[in-house]
Amino acid sequence: MAENQQAAGNENQNQPQFALQRIYVKDLSFESPNAPMVFQEQWKPQVNLDLNTAHTKVSDNQYEVVLSMTVTAKLDEKVAYIVEIQQAGVFMVAGIEGAQLGQMLGAYCPTILFPYAREAIDGTVSKGSFPALMLAPVNFDAIYAQALKKKQEEAAGEAGSEQTH
Repeated sequence: MAENQQAAGNENQNQPQFALQRIYVKDLSFESPNAPMVFQEQWKPQVNLDLNTAHTKVSDNQYEVVLSMTVTAKLDEKVAYIVEIQQAGVFMVAGIEGAQLGQMLGAYCPTILFPYAREAIDGTVSKGSFPALMLAPVNFDAIYAQALKKKQEEAAGEAGSEQTH
């Protein structure tokens, strides 16, 4: 009977496990280089969003995932504001490896972090005396798939050029 309990315990250790352990703002900055003159103009901004993700192994089953976002709002060529945030989280991931782990860290975790980053950006913009900014949802699965495809194409290109030399 003890052997059955031990076997069940080992089986549970091999089961995929995922848990969010902590969410935090790693870095946040706001600039409004043309204030207060920018408040005199009609508010029809051109808004640009740049985002990036990165992950680091913290311990055996812990990973820090960082979602970096930069939002730039311009009126014509004048910068109204720039907000930069690094929204981070520590995730426990066990029993998941290879492509599944890459998908988890590159798409699933950033999807969890995005609403926190969006709320922090909106609050920061509002505190800068600008109208609220509610960023549209982002499809991190599509972004991850696109980055993976680009990486594979680059690797194939490098392999092809090595064979020709």
